[in-house]
Formats: sequence, C-alpha cells, structure tokens
Amino acid sequence: MSDFSEELKGPVTDDEQVETSVLSGAGMHFPWLQTYIETVAIGGKRKKDFAQTTSACLSFIQEALLKHQWQQAAGYMYSYFQTLEDSDSYKRQAAPEIIWKLGSEILFYHPKSNVETFNTFADRMKNIGIMNYLKISLQHALYLLHHGMLEDAKRNLSEAETWRHGEKTSSREILINVIQAYKGLLQYYTWSKKKTELSKLDKDDYAYSAVAQDVFNHSWKTSVNISALIKIPGVWDPFVKSYVEMLEFYGDRDGAQEVLTNYAYDEKFPSNPNAHIYLYNFLKRQKAPRSKLISVLKILYQIVPSHKLMLEFHTLLRKSEKEEHHKLGLEVLFGVLDFAGCTKNITAWKYLAKYLKKILMGNHLVWVQEEWNSRKNWWPSFHFSYFWAKSDWKEDTALSCEKAFVAGLLLGKGCRYFRYILKQDHQILGKKIKRMKRSVKKYSIVNPRL
Repeated sequence: MSDFSEELKGPVTDDEQVETSVLSGAGMHFPWLQTYIETVAIGGKRKKDFAQTTSACLSFIQEALLKHQWQQAAGYMYSYFQTLEDSDSYKRQAAPEIIWKLGSEILFYHPKSNVETFNTFADRMKNIGIMNYLKISLQHALYLLHHGMLEDAKRNLSEAETWRHGEKTSSREILINVIQAYKGLLQYYTWSKKKTELSKLDKDDYAYSAVAQDVFNHSWKTSVNISALIKIPGVWDPFVKSYVEMLEFYGDRDGAQEVLTNYAYDEKFPSNPNAHIYLYNFLKRQKAPRSKLISVLKILYQIVPSHKLMLEFHTLLRKSEKEEHHKLGLEVLFGVLDFAGCTKNITAWKYLAKYLKKILMGNHLVWVQEEWNSRKNWWPSFHFSYFWAKSDWKEDTALSCEKAFVAGLLLGKGCRYFRYILKQDHQILGKKIKRMKRSVKKYSIVNPRL
C-alpha cells in the first residue's frame, strides 16, 4: 500500500475487536472501524473479501455524506484507501478520482478541517492520481479562491498550466485552456481593481500613467488566457463577460459584438439563455436599432418565455410599426403569466390589462381569442378563482384591480374574481373600479355585441 494511505490508516492491534481511533496531524479525530475493514456480514456469515469490503465502505461513506456526518465519513475514508491496491485494474485506476471527490467534499465541510489540511490532501492526491492532476489542481484553486487566497490560487493554476505528462489529448488541451481561463479571470479581477483605481485619478496626476500601464498589462494577460477558451463550444459565461468588458473598455466594440454574436448564434455551442441576454444588453448599450433588439429577444423568448426581459420585449414589440409584432406582443404577455413565478408580477398584469383593451378597441378580437382558447380551461382556476380574489385584495389591492380587469375582459362580468373586487369598498380605487366596470361591459370578449 502507498505511503500516503499507510500514513492515513491508523495502527490496529491484534487484540482490537471494537472501534479504535486515530488522531491526524491537523487535530481531526476519526473513528477506526476495524470490523468494516476485515469483514462484511452477509446472511449471518462473515466473508473476508476485498471487493465486498471496499464496496461496503463506499456505501457507508455515501450514506454519511448524505446525512452530513462528516466525521464519520472521514473515518470510513481511511478504510477506503485500500482501493488503491485493488486487483481489478479498472477499479484501481478509478480509485484516485473517487477518493479525491469524496475526500475533498469531507474536508470542505469537516468542522476540524482547515486550509493546511486540504492543501496537504490535494498535493498528495495530485501525485497519486497523476491522470487527474489537472482536474485536482483546478478544483484546489477554486477551494483557495473560496477562502480568499487569490495569490495561492494563481500560483496553483500557473503550476498546473505548465504541467505535462503522457500523451497530448484533446480533452487535456481543453482542460489546460480552462485552467488558463481561470487564471485569466483572476487577472481580470486585478484589472478591474486597477481600473477603478485609475478612474479616481486625474490624468495630470503623476501616478496616472503608471496605473494606466498596469491596467493595460493585466488586460493583455487576461485576453490571452481567456480568448482561446471561449472559442471552444461550451458555456463560458463569466469568461465571456469579463473579456467583453475589457474589449468595450478599450473601444473595440466590433470585437466585443463579434464575440457575443458567436457565443449566442454559433450552432456548435449549447443553447444558453445568458448568451442572448449578454448580446441584448450590449446592443442596448450601443443604442442598436429596435429591429436588432427584437431579433435577439425573440430567441430568448423561445428559450425562457418567463424571463424578466420579456416585459422589455413586449414594449419593443408594442412600439414597432409591424402588425405581426403587435400580435406577438400580446402572445408574450400571456406567455409570461403562464408561469407560477410571475402570477404576482403587477407590471405584467398592468401591461396585459392595458394592451388587451387596446387590442379589442382596434378590432383584433381574433388575436385575443387565439391566446385565450388554449388557456380558458386552466387560467380561471390558476389566476381568477374566488380564493385568489380574496388573497390578492388582502395582499395588494393594486394588483387585484389589474387582474380583475383582465378577468372581466376574458371571462365577462360574471367572473367570480371580477365580481369580488367590484364589491370592495375602497376610497382611492373607487373611481378606477367604476371605469373598469364600464370597460368590461363594453369590451369583454364574451359580450355578444363584439
């Protein structure tokens, strides 16, 4: 067995029949369950079987992790190190990665663990699981970042970046690109702080030129480390945002737009709502034509119809001169309110109430009917029940008035939600309720005069 596993295993005496314990150098106390190492009870029989004991040990670890029993899980981990000597070559090769994943999880949450303990474990696992060196290095760096140790994380990534072992493979190259990109992200963080510092200096200040040069140096390092990764199909949101921010800062708007366009529209990349959000926000900052903004949000609408930007999308469609956009604007509002998370969104209800009236006044009853036909069997109970009328009025009278107007237009004056709100005595909203009653009588889609 390796020196590492031997060091972690506690000594067991011949006469030991019950739990013993070991004390690590970090002061972490772990139970040593010798009975689980030697045997597994099956149907009343005890078998000394390597594969069964390691399998049982893994089950104990998993159960302890699910129950957040970190100290107990740590005790079982000492036993599990014997998988490094498994006679099955496949299991032996897989063991280092499993041990790292389980061990790092335990050490992250263990009440007596500390950075020094985690660092020691990570460094030793890099040497045992040589094929997992890059993955472990990256995760180790993220752990250090979590603890605010930026310089240590950067040093860890730099060491991993230059590490070479065995054959060069495409998966390893991608992993190296990811490591370089995270290194670039740390450089971006420094760049961002320097940029803030620069913004506070006067151009005539003697320190301005030095800080400006420092900012430029960090941006160059960041772009070199990130640019390679974001060309590879994948979801690289924080890297893309950082890179684009720097391109914009230096006035390369065409370059920024190209990066964002490729990230959003390249078919090799997975579908990603954020890619379209980033592109939309960029175009909006650049005061792009309404048609461009609509085309970007149209795709986002197909992916996430309940996104908060859908209300902006509706506004853009409403202001368009195209009738097809006006119709789509109605569809978008109905789409937003199909989702439970949006039922209390007063802005969405205001928009729908106002737009429904405008559409019906413009003799587009068919548009409303098209949207309502697919919802008339479930929206009444979902939005317009008597229960919701009482609840909404109690919580938010303004919201309940907007909903009541929509309910009246879609279900007529006999709708229980509409009738309940109509009966309420409210000094401020009284006039609004009266206007709502007249409009429902005139424009409701169940009104035979329409």
